[in-house]
Amino acid sequence: MKPLLDGCTPWPQECVDHFWAAGHWRGNTLDNLLRGWALQYGPRTALVHGDARVSYAKLNRRVDRVAAGFRLRGLGPGQRVVVQLPNVPEFVITAFALMRVGAVPVFCPLPYGAAEVAHLVEVTESVGYVGPSTHRGFDHMAMAADIAARGPFLRKVFTFEAPGTASPYGGFTTDPAGCYYFPLDSVDSPPEPTPPRSADQVAFLLLAGAGAGTPQLVPRTHNDYVYQARATAGLVSLTENDVYLAALPASAHFAFGCPGIVGTFSVGGAVVLVDEPEDRDGQDGQDPAACLRAVERERVTLTSVEPELAHRWLDVLPTVRADLSSLRLVQIGAGQGHRTTVERLGSALGCAVQQVFAMAEGPLTLTRPGDPAETVLGTQGRPLSPDDQLRIVDADGKPLPDGERGELLARGPHVPRGHYRAPEHNARAFTPDGYLRTGRLAHRTPDGNLVVAGPVEKA
Repeated sequence: MKPLLDGCTPWPQECVDHFWAAGHWRGNTLDNLLRGWALQYGPRTALVHGDARVSYAKLNRRVDRVAAGFRLRGLGPGQRVVVQLPNVPEFVITAFALMRVGAVPVFCPLPYGAAEVAHLVEVTESVGYVGPSTHRGFDHMAMAADIAARGPFLRKVFTFEAPGTASPYGGFTTDPAGCYYFPLDSVDSPPEPTPPRSADQVAFLLLAGAGAGTPQLVPRTHNDYVYQARATAGLVSLTENDVYLAALPASAHFAFGCPGIVGTFSVGGAVVLVDEPEDRDGQDGQDPAACLRAVERERVTLTSVEPELAHRWLDVLPTVRADLSSLRLVQIGAGQGHRTTVERLGSALGCAVQQVFAMAEGPLTLTRPGDPAETVLGTQGRPLSPDDQLRIVDADGKPLPDGERGELLARGPHVPRGHYRAPEHNARAFTPDGYLRTGRLAHRTPDGNLVVAGPVEKA
């Protein structure tokens, strides 16, 4: 298999052949799937944001026009573009539009500042940046201008403004460094036919999980991510009647495709975006009170939270009088040590809870509907795919029997074989036969479920 993108590690050809033969990979890109969803679910609501409703047909038309606008402004196949947007429809539109022109979005957390964004631009050689002109008092465009002035890569900046907000960066401008600035709402052109692209190509770059050292980037292909989202949607029995609330940042792996936004789109359901973050430094997740009100207003059936966000939901529940009876399932990315949180959350919300262990690098385990309460409360479930391969090994890399704790290793049809442009890191992070060293301690229960603990202690 040829390289997916310069700086990416391909799967071995025998694995590729097996993933195709097993029906995991099906050769369709995310942006092309959106075309099919628009034909199949046209008038149904795809996105909800405040009072705004965007149908599948309108979403696809908007993606078409924005893609043509990006192309007109010089973005094309293989180019990287940092996307740093809040939970607004423009995030979804931008991500799919960039994929439609063959560019590679680099999903960037909104709280990232100049040093982190500059690092992403440098590592990926991103030619573009899409972000708010200002957000919660931080001047993102001044940051982008400074990065452009200090490096040779960033040359196109697209500024997002909330509806009704005047921007000091409005209108097309350029600066002495040769960087061009465009209001995002002006990126609109008549659509043109686009050449077909291989689903083996990288769809976008995700930020790897937090840890010591410089954050790594994870290349996710159309084939592997579509499979993951489709399989998780099936596992939680998503249908066109489901409504998914993005309570975490939409650019986060958990919210984007576990099943999240992509999985909900795949069945014709609706995605609710809430962009009212709490005024708390360093905490992911949207304002709990706003989320609970959105559950009542939009009759949300499914959402995903992390333990810290779950605690904040539990804190505000007594003071927010919201009808939560529509909720049927809440996913929680917990882990060993959060049993009480999982139990309290299910009881307080009156719905089923599913534990999930999800890494941007691909390993994904989940408890199943119908699992005994002890499994749901005390484990992170089983691998998503029948072709996922997990090992638990000791410090010397030797396999451990069930019940003994060691480092979790993983490979499979949605586990990339390397981080982006990080050959030295990859030599340490992956085994010679392609297993990702997750850096997490785990053990397997007698019935085959995984219990994930804390990080591996480095010598």
